[in-house]
Amino acid sequence: MKTPSSLEILTEALRRLPGVGPKSAQRMAYHLMQHDRDGAVQIARAMSHAIERLKHCARCHTFTEHDQCDTCRDTTRDSALLCVVETPADQLMIEQTLTYKGLYFVLMGHLSPLDGIGPKDLQLDKLIARATDGVVSEVVLATNFTNEGEATAHYISETLKARGLKVSRLARGVPVGGELEYVDAGTIARAMLDRRAT
Repeated sequence: MKTPSSLEILTEALRRLPGVGPKSAQRMAYHLMQHDRDGAVQIARAMSHAIERLKHCARCHTFTEHDQCDTCRDTTRDSALLCVVETPADQLMIEQTLTYKGLYFVLMGHLSPLDGIGPKDLQLDKLIARATDGVVSEVVLATNFTNEGEATAHYISETLKARGLKVSRLARGVPVGGELEYVDAGTIARAMLDRRAT
């Protein structure tokens, strides 16, 4: 029996999600079409709405529906502290710890020469301009403790220290190889409080 092309297209689209292999994508596609067509419509509408409305914050590069995100517009935040994270999910995890009251810069990835991702792809020129604006006094590097995250932190640290900035790194409370999105808030809170100079 040949699978209808529309189901194949749906399955291939679902495979683009992280951690979803061919079998999982196929199960999801069949489930949505067989048992939850209303859910499929809701997902499609939500995706379309997000694609139309979301853009990058002009200051920190996270997702927002406005020119600047709520965090960047919050005048109670400490503008002398700038925390660099890889993804908006990492930013959310740090926010949930309630231990950090500064501002952010979201890289939307990490350096990965093997994948062709260099400094320009991460908007590092914008990060450097932001960090050297005369307001920021400390940059907290909160990239993941993966090889790529460590290389990204090292590159940023060396670049910013050469410009006379204080640079710190999350303490090793976060497990090596761990990604912030999947680490519990208590561990991230301890790592933030115990950050060290690089």
